[in-house]
Amino acid sequence: MNDKEFISREQLKSLIALYSRINLSYADPEALLVSILESAMLIISCKTAAFLIVDSRSNLLRFSAVRGKNKDDIMKIDVHRNSIANWVKENKEVVLLNNIHSDTRFDSSVQEKNGLVENNLIAFPINLDGDCVGVVELWDKSDGSDFSDDDLDMVLLLGGQAKEVYRQAVMFRQRESNYSYLDTSVNAGKGYHTFIAKNPTVLSLIQNIRESGNINSSVLITGESGVGKELFAEQVHLLSSRANKPFIRVSCASLAPSLLESELFGHVKGAYTDASSTVKGRFEIADGGTLFLDEIGELPWNLQSKLLRVIQEKNFERVGSSETISVDVRIVAATNRDLEKMIQEKLFREDLYYRLNVLPISVPPLRERKEDLPDLCMHFLSKFKDETHKRFTGFSEAALNAIHSYMWPGNIRELENTIQRACILGKLPLIQVNDLKLPGNRASERGGSGEIASMASDIGSRGNKSLKYALDEFKKQYITKILIENNWNQTQAARVLDIQRTYVSKLISELGIKR
Repeated sequence: MNDKEFISREQLKSLIALYSRINLSYADPEALLVSILESAMLIISCKTAAFLIVDSRSNLLRFSAVRGKNKDDIMKIDVHRNSIANWVKENKEVVLLNNIHSDTRFDSSVQEKNGLVENNLIAFPINLDGDCVGVVELWDKSDGSDFSDDDLDMVLLLGGQAKEVYRQAVMFRQRESNYSYLDTSVNAGKGYHTFIAKNPTVLSLIQNIRESGNINSSVLITGESGVGKELFAEQVHLLSSRANKPFIRVSCASLAPSLLESELFGHVKGAYTDASSTVKGRFEIADGGTLFLDEIGELPWNLQSKLLRVIQEKNFERVGSSETISVDVRIVAATNRDLEKMIQEKLFREDLYYRLNVLPISVPPLRERKEDLPDLCMHFLSKFKDETHKRFTGFSEAALNAIHSYMWPGNIRELENTIQRACILGKLPLIQVNDLKLPGNRASERGGSGEIASMASDIGSRGNKSLKYALDEFKKQYITKILIENNWNQTQAARVLDIQRTYVSKLISELGIKR
């Protein structure tokens, strides 16, 4: 840059804005790259900016972020080994070209695929510790003029500063990853699931679990099917003083009532026809630790009484025996059913409910914790790409938008199954929106504006045009939809609708909603 020339006011403002965003993006290298591109476009006023990252496995460049026209199309393009970007990567040198078509390194396939005609280019490497980790490309000035040496100086100033901060961001990410790995190893261990959460509500629940770790009170975990109630039960155990003792799981819905009693309390030899030996039950095996009773709402009435006694007196008898056995077990129960309604219907004991519900944990559905989606998606992608032997590098922007827009009525279980299917059906390097096979291939319609618009259109086409009729019909359809998404759990539906549970019951009755 000429010593007599000064940086313009707009360029200065752009640089200041960049450094502010750099500080905000310190822990997120990808967000930092987007800030670099947007600021570069403003500083030298170009039409398109792209960051190509070096894939650590293949050592090939791929588009990681693009700003400007046709960005979605550009992201899908494979980078040729003989491209200018690859030359910059290999030689770790800056390139300024004002007639790229005359350069032998120019690869026309990008322009052929995205439909744009670019003429001028500045490309520079981001080098860390002697290795090129990526290349920034800037295409065509907005006013049609050539790139100048001043433009190049500004870009190098920008790139030099951003490189150092990017280095720190990468180091921060590595330290965070190492800590996360160690933390997961300690808190999970063999036989436990990886627990992933950024959602404030979920983190608050974990903090409550941590604070109650030294007490033995029973825990009742509620939530829709597929939200991960078992993972919360694991955290109750792992964050308690019982972490080094057994964690025993029992599904109250998977066994016949006659077998479930023996499963829980054990039996002695000869207790029934096939009882050829004395067998310990899950309560004895869990002595000193935690017993997780999943789907507690399916527990038969007679076993509810026996469970209540164990919680109160901490002893029981095996099936076929009169000998009393004492145990020290913390009970964690889980259900997706409305136990309060079951109490009213005489299907669940009220006294047992209050014994179990000492420390209640209500797990939010996935649609209410969407900030967890990116990490959950990458976790499942990492799991299933190894199983399918396909080295996917991530998700396309369209696929991520679809994932964020979809309501996930099946919660985390549905998300896991969706990504597993996408890994099986998809093609490298990115999971595409069509690979997800979301219902109707229109992720936003389920529970979104498309479905609501359909409701309104249907109601409006009927003969009765009165406002009261339209409002009542809309409320009926919408509340029915929310109830279905929450497995007809009125407490959960009330939380989604942001109204009292008693008012949900009243509306069900008044509007004639039937299951």
